[in-house]
Amino acid sequence: MLRGSRFRKIRSQTWHKKRLYRLQEDCLSVWFQRGLPHAPSQHIFLVQHIEAVREGHQSEGLRRFGGAFAPARCLTIVFKGRRKNLDLAAPTAEEAQRWVRGLAKLRARLEAMSQRERLDHWIHTYLHRADSNQDSKMSFKEIKSLLRMVNVDVNDMYAYRLFKECDNSNNERLEGTEIEEFLRRLLKRPELEEIFHRYSGEDQVLSAPELLEFLEDQGEDGATLVHARQLIQTHELNETAKQHELMTLDGFMMYLLSPAGAALDPAHTSVFQDMDQPLSHYFISSSHNTYLTDSQIGGPSSTEAYVRAFAQGCRCVELDCWEGPGGEPIIYHGHTLTSKILFQDVVQAVRDHAFTLSPYPVILSIENHCGLEQQATMAHHLRTILGDMLVTEALDSQNPEELPSPEKLKGRVLVKGKKLPDALSEDGRVLSDREEEEEEEEGVPEVVEQRRQAKQISPELSALAVYCCAARLRKLCPAPTPPQPCQVSSLNERKAKKFIREAGNSFVRHNARQLTRVYPLGLRMNSANYSPQEMWNSGCQLVALNFQTPGYEMDLNAGRFLVNGRCGYILKPACLRRLDTTFDPECPGPPRTTLTIQVLTAQQLPKLNAEKPNSIVDPLVRVEIHGVPADCTRKETDYVLNNGFNPRWGQTLEFQLRAPELALVRFVVEDYDTTSPNDFVGQFTLPLNSLKQGYRHIHLLSKDGASLVPATLFVHIRIQCT
Repeated sequence: MLRGSRFRKIRSQTWHKKRLYRLQEDCLSVWFQRGLPHAPSQHIFLVQHIEAVREGHQSEGLRRFGGAFAPARCLTIVFKGRRKNLDLAAPTAEEAQRWVRGLAKLRARLEAMSQRERLDHWIHTYLHRADSNQDSKMSFKEIKSLLRMVNVDVNDMYAYRLFKECDNSNNERLEGTEIEEFLRRLLKRPELEEIFHRYSGEDQVLSAPELLEFLEDQGEDGATLVHARQLIQTHELNETAKQHELMTLDGFMMYLLSPAGAALDPAHTSVFQDMDQPLSHYFISSSHNTYLTDSQIGGPSSTEAYVRAFAQGCRCVELDCWEGPGGEPIIYHGHTLTSKILFQDVVQAVRDHAFTLSPYPVILSIENHCGLEQQATMAHHLRTILGDMLVTEALDSQNPEELPSPEKLKGRVLVKGKKLPDALSEDGRVLSDREEEEEEEEGVPEVVEQRRQAKQISPELSALAVYCCAARLRKLCPAPTPPQPCQVSSLNERKAKKFIREAGNSFVRHNARQLTRVYPLGLRMNSANYSPQEMWNSGCQLVALNFQTPGYEMDLNAGRFLVNGRCGYILKPACLRRLDTTFDPECPGPPRTTLTIQVLTAQQLPKLNAEKPNSIVDPLVRVEIHGVPADCTRKETDYVLNNGFNPRWGQTLEFQLRAPELALVRFVVEDYDTTSPNDFVGQFTLPLNSLKQGYRHIHLLSKDGASLVPATLFVHIRIQCT
C-alpha cells in the first residue's frame, strides 16, 4: 500500500479511469491521483473518515457498472458524511485483498489508539512535513513552518527563545531528544498541570486517595477508592508509578483525554433506557426523502442513501413510490428531474443493512403514487424479500390495537401506509386521503385532483399496514378522545407548528398515545431542514429530516440520538409520556436548573485553509441551548487572535433552564472574522441529561459529523437543580 496501486475508478458504464492510490507514510491518509491537478489537500482522504470497506460488487455503483470486472478484484470504500463512495477495481484479486485487509488493520489500529497516542502521531506527521530537506534535523525556519502548520502564530522572539532552550548542542539545529523536548514544551497543558498540582501536593504524583478526592469534586457517581485504583491501572503510563498505585501528570492527562474524561457520560453510550414501552413513548430517528443524495429538484436517487441513513442510526426511512416501466414500481421525487431507482432494490438494501447498527425496528414510510397492480407488486416484493423480518399481523392477537415496544419488535420491519377501512366502498376500493399530497402540492390543484382520481389502495398493500396506519389529523380536541394507537398522522412542519402554537398540551397528549410524523415543507427545494427541537418539545416521535443536508439541524438530530447506544430510539421524558400530562412546551414553568460552563482552553483545532500556511484561525466558542422556546439561547466567548493550537479563554457562561429534560447543549467553535460571517471550525452536541460535570474534554466533529481528532475543547461544567 505504501508503494501504491493502480486501480480502475468506476463511475459509470463507460467511465473506468486508471488512478494511482498510495498510503502515506503516516499510515493515516491515502494519496490519490486525479484527472486534473487540485490543491494538495484535495488529493488525500483520511483513514478515520472511512465508514466501511466492502468487497466485491457490494455497492449500487459496482452492481450497475462493474460487470466487466470480476467481483474478487473489486472493492468499495464508503466514507462518513456526504462524500461519495469510491468504487475501485484492482489489477488482481490479490491486490484488492491487500487493500481490504490493510485498510481494516489501519482502521482497527486507529480505533484502538488513545487520544494521547493520536496526538503524538498527529504532531509527528506535521514534524515530518515541516522537515523540508528530510535530514531529521529542524532549523528555526522549519520550526516556524511547523508552528504555522499546526495552526499557531507566535512571535519570532518567543519561538526563538523556545527553540534555543531546546538547542542543547548549540548548533542552530534540533535533533533527536532536542526535538522531543521541543514538542513536549509545545504540547504542555498549563491548565491541566495547575489542576493536577492542586490535588497532588508537593510529591508531584496523585495517590489513589488524592485521585478519589478529585473524582468526588468532579461529581462522579459512585466514586470509590477501588474505582480510583482502576483508573490508575488503566491510564498510567509509568510502570513503577502504576505498581505503587500512583498517577503521574502524564497518566492524569491520559485519563482526562479518554472517554472516561469526556463530556458525554460513558454509561449512556450503550443502551441504558427502558426499551419495553410502547413505540409512541420514544423519539425515533427519521429521514425525509431518504433516497436523495442531494437536492429534491435534480439530485440523484440512490440505494446507498438508505445504507448511509441506517449507518447514522436512522429507524424510519421514506419510500416515494411511483409507477415504473415493465410493471416494476420505482422510487424518486415525483414531477422533478431526480433520478429513479427500483423499489425492489431499496427493499433489498433494507434487508441487508437495516440492522447492522441497531437491532430495533425499522419503519418504512411509504408515499404511494402507484396504481393497484404495481401496489400489489410492492406488497409482493416486501413479503418475499423481507420474509420474516416484515410484520404482517399483530404480535398480540388479544390486544391488536396496542402498540408493541421496540424490544418486542427487534429485527422487524413495519410498513407505514394507508389501510382499507372495514366498510369498503362499492368497488371494494377506497381513495387515499394522504395529507402529504395536498400539503406538498399546495397551489397545484390539477395535480392534487389527478392524484385523487388515480389513488386507490390495493388489499395486498393495505394488509401490511399493521401498527402504522396512515390517518389524517385535521384538528385536536381539548377533551380526551378514544385512543387509536395504531394510527400515524403525517404533518408538514407548518401544520405541526400551528398545533404546537394553538393546542400545545392537546398535541402533547395526542403524541403520548400515537405516532406523529413531521416532514419539511415541499418549498424547501434545496433540501434544507427545519429545527427538529420544536417538534420533539411536543412529543412528536418521527421528526423527519433530510439526512443528506448538513447543518445545525442535523447536528441536533445526531446529538439527540447520540446516546442509548445510538440505536435510533430515545425514551421521551415522563412529561411527554403521561396520558394526563399537563405539560405545554410554550408554558414550561419557572427555571429549575442552572447550567454553568467555564470555557477554559482548546487543543489542536484544524486549519480551515490547509493551502495557505499563514492562515491561522482566531477561535471563539459558542454554547447553544436548544429546548423549549423559553430555554433556547446562545452565549459566546471572546475570540483569541491567531491561535488554533492551544487558545485560552477562562470565560464563564451561565444558563437558566425550565425544561432541562428536553434540552440539548451544542458546543460550537468558529473562526472569528470582522468583515464577514464567522467560519465553522467544529461542534459537538449532546443531551443535557448526558452531560458529565467537572473538568471535561469535548471531542469536536466536522460539519459532516466526522471526528476532528485530536481537536478538543477543555471546559468545566456545573449543573445545579433548584
